Amino acid sequence: SWVPQYPNPPPPQQWNPPSPQHPNPPPPQQWNPPSPQHPNPPSYHRNPPYPQAPKPPHHQKGPQLPKDDQAPQSPQIPKQQQSVTPQKPHVSSPTKPQHPALRNCDVDLSVRIPCGPPIVTDTECESLNCCFEGNKCYFGKAVTVGCTKDGLFLVVAAKDATQPNIDLEAISLLGGGQGCTHVDSNSQFAIYQFPVTACGSLVKEEPGVIIYENRLTSAYEVGVGPRGAITRDSQYDLLFQCRYIGTSVETLVVEVLPLQNPPLPVAAQGPISVQLRLANGQCSSKGCNEVDVAYSSFYSEADYPVRKVLRDPVYVDVQLLGKTDPLLVLTLGRCWATTSPEPHSLPQWDILIDGCPYRDDRYLSSLVGVDESSGLEFPNYHKRFIFKMFTFVNPSSMEPLRELVYIHCSTAVCYADSVTRCQRACLYRRRRDTAAVSQEKSEPKVVVSSGPVAMVSPQQ
Repeated sequence: SWVPQYPNPPPPQQWNPPSPQHPNPPPPQQWNPPSPQHPNPPSYHRNPPYPQAPKPPHHQKGPQLPKDDQAPQSPQIPKQQQSVTPQKPHVSSPTKPQHPALRNCDVDLSVRIPCGPPIVTDTECESLNCCFEGNKCYFGKAVTVGCTKDGLFLVVAAKDATQPNIDLEAISLLGGGQGCTHVDSNSQFAIYQFPVTACGSLVKEEPGVIIYENRLTSAYEVGVGPRGAITRDSQYDLLFQCRYIGTSVETLVVEVLPLQNPPLPVAAQGPISVQLRLANGQCSSKGCNEVDVAYSSFYSEADYPVRKVLRDPVYVDVQLLGKTDPLLVLTLGRCWATTSPEPHSLPQWDILIDGCPYRDDRYLSSLVGVDESSGLEFPNYHKRFIFKMFTFVNPSSMEPLRELVYIHCSTAVCYADSVTRCQRACLYRRRRDTAAVSQEKSEPKVVVSSGPVAMVSPQQ
């Protein structure tokens, strides 16, 4: 096309490589009006082949800011072909649905909820972040979020999405009102379906994109004691978005997880030879005694902070060291937990009082008897108990603190001839009677502490 502009000198064709020809063509090229034509076609003719938007198979109109249904037409105004910017979030959108890859598809047939159209392939089912079995697509044990082309959020929450399980009656959206509670449910799932503009949804606008955002959170029960507050319930927080880009719809889901605090050093031992250890033995066969096996091995200092999920059992062993007198008996007074290695720091939560489970805790601790059958040389040198893992709660905001937990016990040693003082049954007595027993003890007491225990999510 360059030669026709100067057809007279055919020999110059051999001059093609030289630069002389370059100076001549530039002026004609500036004559091309097609460059102005380009801006016009992209918005019309290049829009269909522009498959960047169709990435998420929802290819239709997205709703407009004020309206729910037919408004999808106005999001086409941002056809500025700048859908390249939204592409970053879109890459992360599949990432969260794959967090349900951690989901368990072992859902009982009686409570399965169909996912997607009646006829769907396994590939299409996976793209919906659902489970596929026997030509059926169904929701797994996760919280699954979808956006529809007609401007609706679809959220399916599974009771088993967290450990401990979510209370399906205790989850809520950003805002209330009609249609903002679950539209259907069974014993294992709750289904929410509502317009993207309803239930407190927030609206954002970016070049070429309209974003609708909401949040699913769970309520949790808080236990309040005289020196602190705790919870053993899961706190679930899920941020989700619908992104309408031109003629496509995309979903972004972000699970809000707490940042883990850096591990703190193991607390120092007490001034006398008493140690507090956490047991970690696990059953490897059916029918084994979990408690007996638990105390068959213990965490070492290198294992701290020990990681536990809420309501996980924590097996505690307090042992008297450096003695060989079979008449000595180790006794426990008060055992409690703090967020600091310092035993007298606040907040605190009681686990045992006068060696007995703290009665104002809904999840009562349990004492583990230690006798000759344990195989220990001096069973009286050991005191064992089990409590359920918890996390402290800020008494002002009632937000879980998610800090490390340290366990402390006040201990004493007495002789076995004073049976009533060394071994007493834990009965449901009046507090005045319990306090009287604790005042009887005149033996020197020593506080011994554990290393830190960290509350973690089940996936960690």
